[in-house]
Amino acid sequence: MKSFWLSFVPLFVAVDAIGVLPLFINLTEGIDTPKVRRIILQSMITALIVALAFLALGTVILKFLGITVADFMIAGGTLLFIISIRDILSTEKPSYAVDPESVGAVPIGVPLITGPAVLTTSLLLINEHSLFITSAAIIINILIVGGIFYFAPFINKVLGKTGSKTVSKITSLLLAAIGVMIVRRGIAAFISQGIQF
Repeated sequence: MKSFWLSFVPLFVAVDAIGVLPLFINLTEGIDTPKVRRIILQSMITALIVALAFLALGTVILKFLGITVADFMIAGGTLLFIISIRDILSTEKPSYAVDPESVGAVPIGVPLITGPAVLTTSLLLINEHSLFITSAAIIINILIVGGIFYFAPFINKVLGKTGSKTVSKITSLLLAAIGVMIVRRGIAAFISQGIQF
């Protein structure tokens, strides 16, 4: 159970559902409710397929390239840190030109739900926990995102624009801390195994 939560929390932070909520609302503005629900379902399916496919193929690719766990921990942790710092310093989430028929898949499913932070985090977690646990954490996180998007009007009304931004900045700060922790563990793994060039 502890292993699941250690996988769930970093992925929850990486997804940043509350942070992308205002952008989801902007992208679906003016679209009738039944179509918005179809968009939510489309985004969840797309995000899930991409995340799980990357999880399955990513480890194979790393082994093929001869990239060690320590290598990926340092590179991945650095990437998470950079992504989170960019999000902390930016004033607005990026805007996208969208097609109403495919908006659920792109950009909502990918890269808003399953973006670089989620993909990197999931591969890092699989090295510490099992494929099953990491996959379960991804699935539950994507279901949570779907629920948050479903109740978007209510959540947005409660939090407001300032509240959403505040929550987003806090999660980005947590992600930066997780990135630093992963780099530290990667360096420790190098030292314990004996540094080889």
